[in-house]
Amino acid sequence: MILPTMSRVRSLRSRRHINQTSKDQNLPGDEVKLEKVHRLCRRNRRGTAAVEFALVAPVFFLLVFGMIEFGRMVMVQQVLTNASREGARVGVLDGTTADAISDTVENYLVSANITAGVATIEPTAIDDETGADKAYADADYGDGIEVTVSVPFGQVSWLPSSFFGNGDTVLSATSVMRRETIE
Repeated sequence: MILPTMSRVRSLRSRRHINQTSKDQNLPGDEVKLEKVHRLCRRNRRGTAAVEFALVAPVFFLLVFGMIEFGRMVMVQQVLTNASREGARVGVLDGTTADAISDTVENYLVSANITAGVATIEPTAIDDETGADKAYADADYGDGIEVTVSVPFGQVSWLPSSFFGNGDTVLSATSVMRRETIE
């Protein structure tokens, strides 16, 4: 068995040191050849990101605008529900007329920037003899006052073309409250 001498160990260490410094200094070798191959691959992929974006962007924007449109639809539905509730609340008061209920609903919708809403009130409180608006005070204890508010979604959508339906979609909300007072 041959044992390495101290001088031989030192020379092996110095060779390793030289090899390590040559790698650090990018001296010609296997690493440089490998780097050239990687550069060629990167050069051939320059337009890849643009093509991938062109494929993904329409789907991404469709999802984003769909979420915005669905959020708007839910918001309008909630406004309609609140407007019908406010109209029914006014309708059960003593001496309330159909005009007062319609005005309450209209004011609520206008404050939410919805101008196309239509309120329907049941029972109809029109005096058959004169054709004038009579008070809902004629309603008996426990009779229901039903207020329905509706709006075409195409008129409240933020986008020019609605994602939901072909523009014929109508959002509506109905509230019924019972008269509790006795005159």
